Amino acid sequence: MSDRRAALAALLCLAALPASAEPAAPQVELLALPFRVTAMRGPGSEVALAVATSGLLPVAHASAGADPKRAPKPAEGPVPVVVVWGEDGGAVISLDGGTLRTTLVGAEAIEGFAAAETPRGAVPGSRQAQLGPLSAYLTGPTRALGGAPGQAAGLTIRERQPLGVTAEPKPVPVTTQTLTPGPDQVFAGRSPRIATLDGRPAVIAVTAQGTAGSSLAMAMKNSEGDAAQGAAKGAGKSAVWSLSARTPPQAGGKPDGAPLSLAGIAAFSGTGASEIAALRAPDGEGVLQLWRYAGGALTLAGAWPGYAGPGLGEAGDLAAVLPADPAPSLVLPLAGRTALALLSLKGGAPTERLRLPLPAPAAFGVAVLGAGSGPWTILVGLADGRLATARVTP
Repeated sequence: MSDRRAALAALLCLAALPASAEPAAPQVELLALPFRVTAMRGPGSEVALAVATSGLLPVAHASAGADPKRAPKPAEGPVPVVVVWGEDGGAVISLDGGTLRTTLVGAEAIEGFAAAETPRGAVPGSRQAQLGPLSAYLTGPTRALGGAPGQAAGLTIRERQPLGVTAEPKPVPVTTQTLTPGPDQVFAGRSPRIATLDGRPAVIAVTAQGTAGSSLAMAMKNSEGDAAQGAAKGAGKSAVWSLSARTPPQAGGKPDGAPLSLAGIAAFSGTGASEIAALRAPDGEGVLQLWRYAGGALTLAGAWPGYAGPGLGEAGDLAAVLPADPAPSLVLPLAGRTALALLSLKGGAPTERLRLPLPAPAAFGVAVLGAGSGPWTILVGLADGRLATARVTP
């Protein structure tokens, strides 16, 4: 009799165990905001940096009598934030521990911050890229070759120069150079990016040949020897940037198809060398591409269908890089934009680590907040003006 009771007790214990040891999928939640969101900028953007250093965010102070030795150390650099806004207001979103903190900001203040991302002389509505002393932006709006929204005749690169110690204050010297895309080409309406490739700073932009197709174009500084030789020939010491590498032109999926878009630049394969993730022919027919730079050329490492990016005239970032060890991951919408994928490209091929179904299609932005091994918070703007969030562990 005792054996039967023991067996029954064992069965009851087994029934109490969970059916599966696999972790539950992250829950997608909606962040309550008192306005309809139409734009988003993620950490590292001009708007996010301007807001983070403006004094708008509340600062945590140690309470009276608290041990200063146990007080948390202040974070180095600006606090990572995501900024969203619409016609009726804006909000700054940051992480307080593992909790999202939302600080509402007036529409007028947001307009001022947003204006800073378009420098004087840039194509109206475009966004500059900035990294250290370098900045790059599109100039010379043109309606040539089809007149697609945001296209430009030039790519302007500015570089702050070192300023020696002087007794009197002097303005920081800045060199400026504008590159042209080449015959029968324009720069497409895609914001440039700045990254370090092959140990050298590079500016990556997108060129277009009208409706015939688009290419990635990479500008790099000439070597010191090339610069000295050019100066000797009368080229001038400032002429040190050139479009040194391009990808072959690729046609969009439709006659009025969107140009290539940049999804992210990081060491996705885990080798330590940065690679360029790009999207071709988005809007339901997107192909994710991985490009590598070596020996002065861009080489296609792989291409995989089933993803989506910004369409023609869309300015939002529909992808974000999630830092992870040993290789960063990429967050971007699947075809149709009704779900997000967290992709690992370690080894040079995509592995879908997570899929997040969305209550409405992704529309104007994807961003991530977090640090270290996580968890991280993914934010995505939806076509109906709402903001969705999900907490994930890389």
